[in-house]
Formats: sequence, C-alpha cells, structure tokens
Amino acid sequence: MRFTAAAALVLPVLAAASPIANPSVVPDGWADTPDPNDIQIVSATFSGSGCPQGSVSTSISPDKTVITFGFDKFQTYIGPGTTIADRTKNCQLHLNLKYPGGFQFAVVESTYHGYALLEEGVTGTFFSTYYFSQDAKATTTTQTTITGGGIWAAGQVYTKSDKIPTASYIYSPCGASGILNINNRIALTSTNPNAFGMITDDDATIAFTQQLNIAWRRC
Repeated sequence: MRFTAAAALVLPVLAAASPIANPSVVPDGWADTPDPNDIQIVSATFSGSGCPQGSVSTSISPDKTVITFGFDKFQTYIGPGTTIADRTKNCQLHLNLKYPGGFQFAVVESTYHGYALLEEGVTGTFFSTYYFSQDAKATTTTQTTITGGGIWAAGQVYTKSDKIPTASYIYSPCGASGILNINNRIALTSTNPNAFGMITDDDATIAFTQQLNIAWRRC
C-alpha cells in the first residue's frame, strides 16, 4: 500500500511574527526594539533523504521575509510492502539570514501541520533540531510522538507545536548575518509487522507549515 503526495513547507513568520512570543515573560536582557521584518532570507539550501536534489521547489518572497519549500519525497511508511529505508526520512534546511547588527535573535516557538495514518501498533515521532552554523554545538531539539490506532487508523491531520524553554534558546551570532539550520526528521516504528503507517505532507488541502516566532536580545 503506497501513497504519493507533494509537501509544502512554509516559513512565513521568520519575519512576520511578533518579535516576542510573550512580553510578560521576556527574560532580562531581551529587547523588542528591532522590527522582525528586518530579518531577511538571503538564500536557502536543503539536504537529506526527505528532500533529495531535484525533488524540492523553493520560492522566496519579493521582500525576502517568506520562503516556501515544496517537497515530493518527504514521506515515511512502515508495514507490508515497505522497506526499512521508508521508515525514517529527514530534511535539513539551511537559511542564510541577514538581520540588524548589534542584536541576536532566537527561535521561540514553531508550529507544524501535517497528516498521519497509523494503524494499531505503529508509532510516529517527529523531531526538529535548531542550530546556527556558527555555533553548531548549541542545539535545541523538540519531538512529538503519535501512537497509532483509534482516530489515527483512519488518517488525521496533526499539529506539532513547539514551545522552546528559555533555558534552551539558541542565539544567532552577533553581527549582521547567520545561517539557521532546521533539521526535521520523521521516524516510524511498529510492534505489529502487519500494521501499516505513514506520515506524509500534502501541498493542497493538507499543507505542512512551519511558523517561527522570534525573540531579540542585545549583543
């Protein structure tokens, strides 16, 4: 049993969201002076088994604040008729960003939407790891797990909402540019060899979107 779908990843809030997720809990040293629209996407590349070359379309808005990736290979499957390689896929995005000098920013929140069909015994886990190339050792990872059966056996839209704790913030390098990496990985496991499962994304009515809220601090 196989499904074919195209997926779309949108990052509309790198520059469009409120610069501070919740001003009432902003830690000391953070400032909301810069306009979030001051972040611009200079260029973007991608790598990973979920987004091989030739399978992704990329579009950057004229004001360089929104980037859209369209995927047709970021799909995971498990069960009869599938292979071990089908069970895990990742796609790492590399965003070359320009932003105001004298400030740093951090990813505070992100939200993902997608589609999952998981029969009883199948578990799907979605990992997202964020880091800047200039300090690759400083990473923060979130994960969401879906247990198959019930409503998931018939297929459902899912939402993955990350709220990154203050202690886990990662900061852009001081200066006026930085490369933000977002490594998204989906993995399927099963305790029932006859059960089928998939997590995939569709760019039509079931769109996979990623929204990033950001917070600033002075260098």
